[in-house]
Amino acid sequence: MLPLVSRRRFLFGSAALGLSPLLACAPRFENAAPVVFVHGNGDTAALWHTTFWRWESNGFPRDRLFAVDFPYPLARNNDAVFQRLRSSSTDQREQLAAFVSEVKQRTNAAKVALVGSSRGGNAIRNYIKNGGGAAHVSHAVLCGTPNHGVIVSDRVLLGSEFNGSSAFLRQLNEGPTETVPGPAWMTTLSDTNDKFAQPDGRYLGMPGQPTGVAFDGPALRGAKNVVLPGLDHREVAFHPRAFAAIWEFIMGGAPGTTGIAAEAAPILNGKVNGMTSPPSGSAVQTNLPVAGAVVEIYETDPRTGERRRQVHRQETGADGYWGPFRASPYATYEFVIATPDHPITHIYRSPFPRSSSIIHLRPGSLSDKAKLASSAITLSRPRGYFGIGRDTITFDGQPAEGIAEGVPNVSTATLLLPAGSPKRSVVCRFNDETIAVQSWPLADNRVVIAELHY
Repeated sequence: MLPLVSRRRFLFGSAALGLSPLLACAPRFENAAPVVFVHGNGDTAALWHTTFWRWESNGFPRDRLFAVDFPYPLARNNDAVFQRLRSSSTDQREQLAAFVSEVKQRTNAAKVALVGSSRGGNAIRNYIKNGGGAAHVSHAVLCGTPNHGVIVSDRVLLGSEFNGSSAFLRQLNEGPTETVPGPAWMTTLSDTNDKFAQPDGRYLGMPGQPTGVAFDGPALRGAKNVVLPGLDHREVAFHPRAFAAIWEFIMGGAPGTTGIAAEAAPILNGKVNGMTSPPSGSAVQTNLPVAGAVVEIYETDPRTGERRRQVHRQETGADGYWGPFRASPYATYEFVIATPDHPITHIYRSPFPRSSSIIHLRPGSLSDKAKLASSAITLSRPRGYFGIGRDTITFDGQPAEGIAEGVPNVSTATLLLPAGSPKRSVVCRFNDETIAVQSWPLADNRVVIAELHY
């Protein structure tokens, strides 16, 4: 059985935290269905922590929010053919079923609400239709899920669960309605900004080739289909507007706020997730815990990224967890992850206003191009993409390079400082979120990531 992402000591942080005035006045939801969040292809449960914060800030109990962390988050190239370190649609269906069963047992709930981002929606649909899930699910919300594939083709992506002509998607979509009776169904989708719902194959590396998929590819017959104009493939799950639509669908009314109410003393925890290098090919992301990783946390100067003081240090055990750590809701932090066979990774983060036990960390990697620089600094946006014309993305006030115009389709931007550059402060900005970092040298096998919350 897949273990819950958050066991007793990790899921809920501290048992008693002071509530803000907003939370103290909020209605209680102890009898509401627990909400289970399902991440997408290659992702982790960590992507949902800001979503948890918004649910909590509207009074929803922390102990009724769960996020699965699939051990092998990347899909197989061919769903029917075993591929090391990757998962099939059946693997994820069975793991989600086990996770839901354990959530129900823990909460004594009759049903759960499921919310999935991208590939997570495939797991939800498969569980409900083919895994007996209809009897256990009250609401199914699919956010940017490629319900009709990213392409419909008999020449490319053969056997992939993302091919609209695959046996997997054909059986999910057969019949007069594409939903299963029982749960209430909703999709959230972009208008034209989803890189995986495009008539042209440009963002699949096949420019000029028709995909057979329309902008409304994530919509389903029989579901409430909510278009969120301007948002990208990831944002339709993680943006505040997406949260508001999901909350209203599940809870039956608009949320009191889409903001995040701060706690006095947030408790943070998470695990170090794996990055495995196969005998040949590029490294593969897994969500398996890494034992023996050393995690250090430093409070930093928000203007420069310089260290003020070390506030935490721990070596991970077999479960991979690096905490718990009591944070300040207003401090900025540098996380340093040292693991065998990977560069020492410096991750800089904005303040953590609330507790979370799913602050999972993954070591960084180096490209061949980066190895020629004195320092490599990556601005990473796990919950969305960068769009030229829509977003402001800068290093030290200068526009980030390497981001093409058009549909937002990349989630990282990297600054390579030329050889001989001294270690210094670099200010990274995405719209209203600014993170200052230090340019640690590549010569010391160190990489730098400014990871955006929002």
